[in-house]
Amino acid sequence: MPAITGTKPHPIFLAGRWVESPDMLEVTNPARPDEPAGHTYNATPEQYEEAVGAAVAAFEVTRHLPAYERGRILREISAGIRARREELARLIALEAAKPVRDAIVEVDRGALTFRLAAEEAERMVGETIPLDIMPASKGRVGITRRFPIGPVAAISPFNFPLNLAAHKLAPALAAGCSIVLKPPSKDPLTMLTVAEIVEQAGPPPGSVSILPMSRELGDRMVADPRFKLLTFTGSPAVGWRMKERAGKKKVVLELGGNAGVIVDQSADLDWAVKRILVGAFTYAGQVCISVQRMFVHQDVWDDFMARFVEAARNLRTGDPLDPETLLGPMVEEAQAQRAQRWVEEAISMGGRLLTGGRAEGAFFPPTIMTDVPTTAQVCSNEAFAPVVVAFPFADFDDAIRRVNDSFYGLQTGVFTNDLGHAWHAFEELEVGGVIVNDIPTYRIDHMPYGGVKDSGLGREGLRWAIEDMTELRLMVLAQPT
Repeated sequence: MPAITGTKPHPIFLAGRWVESPDMLEVTNPARPDEPAGHTYNATPEQYEEAVGAAVAAFEVTRHLPAYERGRILREISAGIRARREELARLIALEAAKPVRDAIVEVDRGALTFRLAAEEAERMVGETIPLDIMPASKGRVGITRRFPIGPVAAISPFNFPLNLAAHKLAPALAAGCSIVLKPPSKDPLTMLTVAEIVEQAGPPPGSVSILPMSRELGDRMVADPRFKLLTFTGSPAVGWRMKERAGKKKVVLELGGNAGVIVDQSADLDWAVKRILVGAFTYAGQVCISVQRMFVHQDVWDDFMARFVEAARNLRTGDPLDPETLLGPMVEEAQAQRAQRWVEEAISMGGRLLTGGRAEGAFFPPTIMTDVPTTAQVCSNEAFAPVVVAFPFADFDDAIRRVNDSFYGLQTGVFTNDLGHAWHAFEELEVGGVIVNDIPTYRIDHMPYGGVKDSGLGREGLRWAIEDMTELRLMVLAQPT
């Protein structure tokens, strides 16, 4: 493990070794741009080649690693994350500007993700299939088993620098795959610190590399045929271009959305207001399942909107390191300026601003709009900002149709106490997940998670990610007669 000081750049984790490079990477602190959060390095092309070669060689070891050993490694990583909980949360707050109260939750979820992966590693079951369904197939039975797919290329985003990376590293280790992970350039220090924990857990040499790298080198990784699976979380525009360049490897994409929420006539409004505040404004809206479009029944519109706007105006903004802060800055000032341009565009198209809407540096306040045409960018694209647009509706079917009127389909929240409406939403919403009486922003780490349409391809959640990182193999046993 490297000895890191507050000023010394953090080395990068190359196939079990800590190395430096000539390409220094400064990590900014969005809340205090004049005070860097730290420094590390981008990998060189030569270091990338070493990491990939090591992953290919290590796969010959990891694919034979017994379940108890994979489980042990993952449990030790989980315990190591718990032991450094406060340190990791503070680091996330510094380099990602995530309020520390939310960063603590992310660290706890990261520890849970590795623990769940250990459990899944120990219950990768197959099945027996009777094959004697016609006379010519008499005396035969099939047995299935999952085998690790091969070296994995993984690219994770800035908004959950620990847990979304964990959703790539943990299932890879559980499945018996080697992995090269490119952490986000905006906040790589979190996963480089987790790499210290990984090293202590003792995975096979060369099986894990955590390498910040340039976009050009990341592009090389996407196309590299030595990887058998590419798993990417990020923007739809980038993700679908990656799929085009990925060649024959399997591709899993967890992309963005403009998540909708329906507040039905029968909804518990106190609960709906409380939860949608979280869904719309947590981490300044920089969550792919953040509430962006809100459809509220006309009979409760006035009551709900009055409560929601008032509560949004009272959200505490400020320093991410302050435990009382609910909303900190966006990851960079450019993103706050983009959000303001989108709001101004919506106003120019006839939209009405109820609160917020103006950036102050990297800070963007909770913003609520109505009367916005659906062609405005704040409706049709992914805002990735603390911006929510509200629409009234009279008919539940119309609300479902309007949620579906999107290029995206990640998750939708439906607040209703009408069981028929809940089932109807489940049947008709074109999304990967329907969350009844909660926000689309809800996720726990063992559930299947992913989207349809432009929101992605495949599912995460440990069991489902392991299925993608393994290949099903059939053995047929014939009894000679």
